[in-house]
Amino acid sequence: MEIDFAHKQSAHCESGVLVNLLAHRGLELSEALAFGIGAGLFFAYLPFIRINHLPLVTYRAAAGQLLQRFARLPGFKLAQRTFSSPGQAMAALDALLAQSIPVGLQTGVFWLPYFPKALRFHFNAHNLVVYGKEGDEYLISDPVFPQPVRCPAADLARARFALGALAPKGKMYHFTQVPTDFDRCAALRAGLAATCTIMLNSPFPLIGVKGIRFLGRRLQGWPRRLGGDRAALHLGHVVRMQEEIGTGGGGFRFMFSAFLQEGSVLCADEQLLASAASLTAAGDEWRQFAVMAARLCKNRAQPGDTYEAMAERIQACAAIEEQAYRALVAWGRDAA
Repeated sequence: MEIDFAHKQSAHCESGVLVNLLAHRGLELSEALAFGIGAGLFFAYLPFIRINHLPLVTYRAAAGQLLQRFARLPGFKLAQRTFSSPGQAMAALDALLAQSIPVGLQTGVFWLPYFPKALRFHFNAHNLVVYGKEGDEYLISDPVFPQPVRCPAADLARARFALGALAPKGKMYHFTQVPTDFDRCAALRAGLAATCTIMLNSPFPLIGVKGIRFLGRRLQGWPRRLGGDRAALHLGHVVRMQEEIGTGGGGFRFMFSAFLQEGSVLCADEQLLASAASLTAAGDEWRQFAVMAARLCKNRAQPGDTYEAMAERIQACAAIEEQAYRALVAWGRDAA
């Protein structure tokens, strides 16, 4: 049982699954365009939510938001379910495969055996597509891999019911309707508006640009508050969430910049290119912060590698991003 499904590698799992599922239904979108329309760019520092006993830091929208935003666009319909037991979940998956429907799944990375051991960790919001089954193995289009992979049924069931933060609960989904006349420019404007609103105007001080600034202030005081070893542990966690989850903090900024560049062509407006350049600059600053932080965590610090200097880098990121979002808000008003 195998569906004719085109596998394309991507930078980020959810946007990759999204574009692959849409392409299967006849709608071709770039990953950057899907990411931007889905308002995927985000930031939050949430110390009251723990990932591996450390504060949650996220540089992109919550798991599933890209799919949900597309599901709310005119002409799209997304069917999704969660389950109470692995047996029920796997039977439902098999039933859809028997109807030649490729199925998106949310899974826990740690239990997927085709991941190299060094890259397996407890992250429960990894998305992939199952497009067939041979014997006891499922055929999987995992968008972060260059080629399709296989996964034993028992391992996939365990990954679908991984425990802990963001537990997938067997979640599966597929598009039941995709429009034939999709207005990309209108969808782009809506995605931009949603991104700018959350990044600039969230009432919660740990989200958006305010959240970036909060992290910078908090990070600067870690050596004093936590001690050297605990400070390094927290710093390493920030970098891990930035550079090893999907495309990472800087990478998401680069992807959003690519979205704006594509948008300048779709909407025939070169004003978007200035904001695209700003988001690229923000991505560069995030990457420079990560390099400095990695040296400190590995006891390879160079002159100037301090928590104060890293905090300054983060504050620079916040300033660049705020300027870019405000310019995009102004562009949206002018273009309305």
